[in-house]
Amino acid sequence: MTKQKRTVFYLSDRTGITAETLGHSLLTQFDGIEWETVNVPFLDDLDKARAVLIQINHATERDGYRPLVFSTLLKPEILEVIKQTNCRVFDFFETFINPIEQELNLPFARMAGRSHGLQHHLSYFKRIAAINYVLAHDDGVNPKNFDHADIVLIGISRSGKTPTCLYLGLQYGIAAANYPLTEEDMSALQLPTVLENFRNKIFGLTLSAAQLHFIREERRPNSRYASLAQCQQEISWQESLFQQCNIPYLDTTHISIEEISAIILNRCGLKRQLYG
Repeated sequence: MTKQKRTVFYLSDRTGITAETLGHSLLTQFDGIEWETVNVPFLDDLDKARAVLIQINHATERDGYRPLVFSTLLKPEILEVIKQTNCRVFDFFETFINPIEQELNLPFARMAGRSHGLQHHLSYFKRIAAINYVLAHDDGVNPKNFDHADIVLIGISRSGKTPTCLYLGLQYGIAAANYPLTEEDMSALQLPTVLENFRNKIFGLTLSAAQLHFIREERRPNSRYASLAQCQQEISWQESLFQQCNIPYLDTTHISIEEISAIILNRCGLKRQLYG
């Protein structure tokens, strides 16, 4: 079946992170559409708004459908220019700010960039410290410092340890280390000695052999390392190890990094360090 092709614009007078994140979350609930995405950050004067107006109208003519526009624009005059186009505007501030103003009996600050700025200095520096820790303790580096970790992810090569650690640091301020289980570890049938003192911090990641085979083929095509048989053997061994050592673990085959991270926090009882 041919997918409907439509254009979505994310407009903001700052980075556009909020508009894109919220808009994308909504659009993932709709199947059968191929989206062309246009991000327009720092849309902060009328000349830029008029240029975007032309872009939107062109997209309407090309697609045969009016574009969707997700906006966090704060200047009413700029938003009014956008509303003159043949599009469907979803303005997050317009939708939510007025009811909140009425409930709190306070006017909103009308200041751009607050949600991703440096107003919350403590959270900002916690984020930087967590990312630095992740980078300094990736792939089994500096295991003697694992006692400072909030969590230590373990798993075979290409099981998603590094991206998950980075997401935990960036989004939650979690000091996450990771340690690779190697083919040499398989013959021992026990947890690597270097991890013994950190059992209460360890969490395992696994995935299907087919998915691991696909990922490794991208890295080292047609190698023994990437062969389906090797992937099956390593996954079978590591899951046996997790069960034998009573290590909690998660099959990540069909879930995103965001979901993996949220599940880990929930299952391990970790508290997010960032709120700003």
